[in-house]
Amino acid sequence: MLVRTLLRMPELRLRSVVGEEWLDRPLTRLYGTELPNPARYLSGGELVLSGLLWHRSAADCETFVTALADAGVAALAAARAPGARELPEALVDACRRHAVPLLEVPVDLSFAAITERVVLELAAERVGDAGTQLGRHRRLLTVVAEGGGLDELIAAGAAELGAACWVLSTTGHVVAGPELPDAAFLAGEFLRADRLPRVVRRTTLLPVSERGGSRLATWVLAVAGDRAQDEVAAELASLVGVERNRVVQGRRIGNRAAGPLLREVLSGSGDLAARIAAVGWASDAPLRVLVASASDGRVEQVAALLEEVLAPVAPLALVGTVDAEAFAVAPSGAGWAEAVRTALRTVEPGLGSTRVLVGISSAVVATALRGAAEEASHARRLGERRPGRTCVVVGEEIALHQLLLAGVPEELRASLRRRVLGPVLDYDAEHGSDLVHTLRVFLDCSGSWTTTAARLHVHVNTLRYRVGRVEELLGVELSDFTSRVDLYLALQAG
Repeated sequence: MLVRTLLRMPELRLRSVVGEEWLDRPLTRLYGTELPNPARYLSGGELVLSGLLWHRSAADCETFVTALADAGVAALAAARAPGARELPEALVDACRRHAVPLLEVPVDLSFAAITERVVLELAAERVGDAGTQLGRHRRLLTVVAEGGGLDELIAAGAAELGAACWVLSTTGHVVAGPELPDAAFLAGEFLRADRLPRVVRRTTLLPVSERGGSRLATWVLAVAGDRAQDEVAAELASLVGVERNRVVQGRRIGNRAAGPLLREVLSGSGDLAARIAAVGWASDAPLRVLVASASDGRVEQVAALLEEVLAPVAPLALVGTVDAEAFAVAPSGAGWAEAVRTALRTVEPGLGSTRVLVGISSAVVATALRGAAEEASHARRLGERRPGRTCVVVGEEIALHQLLLAGVPEELRASLRRRVLGPVLDYDAEHGSDLVHTLRVFLDCSGSWTTTAARLHVHVNTLRYRVGRVEELLGVELSDFTSRVDLYLALQAG
């Protein structure tokens, strides 16, 4: 109901004194007062009724109207004092300066009559709104009940809201709706939000549902405009949640094959080719294995996150858990690994202090899946040494010596490093030198004296002295290829 509507009620005979340009303000309730300062009782949107019994001076008008303006009332309806020919000039001026619409109430019209008429009008509007809301609810619910699918539901929701709608995953993937360039940014803002819904870049973000109490593997309903208090948007979000549950249940049914397949892959037993054929993949199809872990050990959450990460690039992926790691087997595809890396970077705002590490094998055929699983596990372990809240290491990116070292237990690597480099490590510790660094650079430069000296910013003769000291301490000759290999691997093991 608008303030202007009051002037169209002939039985009220209200007259606009100030604020013709502000008559389109919404009016939500009435409040009658004779308090000099009613600020504590106002919340905004009121039609304030007053007989001006508080009025004694111009200062009183300023105090009273300031309180109305600060609260955001819809309008003030005032009656002249008995015997007065017009409303106080100070009141008129204050309402004009503070942009408060001022209506004059006829002296023979009771406030009770105004209250009764306005309450009936507001009640009628609310009934109409409820009917409209129920109609919208029924139309949206019909789409879900008839199995229209997520795309049809979002299209129907956009029509009801009169605004564009999208469903996003927290990985920045648009699950349903038109193209959205800001999808990854909005997903990150959703994960950062202290409270939801949240309005970002004139787009409202509403949670669809949460899996295991976490936002990481949920969906987001994004609606153009400020819809934080819109009941239709909230209803649409809940119905999108119903559709998401269907998707999740479908994934779980599909992943029933993941457990047996992963057990056979990791144990090396069983007929992998037959198992792959049962899944529906071609025996010669290139496959990859993913291994993921979280520093907090929440493997089920990591598995749910993997499902969302892989959904747009490998919808046929089988995801399961073994001990403290999540595994996935999926057909390989172009740009696959980089898409996983980008998706995980998007969810970083929601990880808190948790690190998520992912290793991805090279592409192999079904009969080589066991080796691929080991390669992916080694790749994941290599990620432990790299920085970042998330880290994805792909088999093709790993040098052979790194892959071999990744399979060696940490204690054994330390022991081998100590056995090979011990005398040089002790010499550096005792003399404050850095012969280990000199050796590392020398080997990285393939034993080139001039290149190594330039990189270390020393004279070649100084470099020759340092290398000679290393050879003396270790009892080796760096011109020998085998010795170089042993030393290089020992350096990489640290």
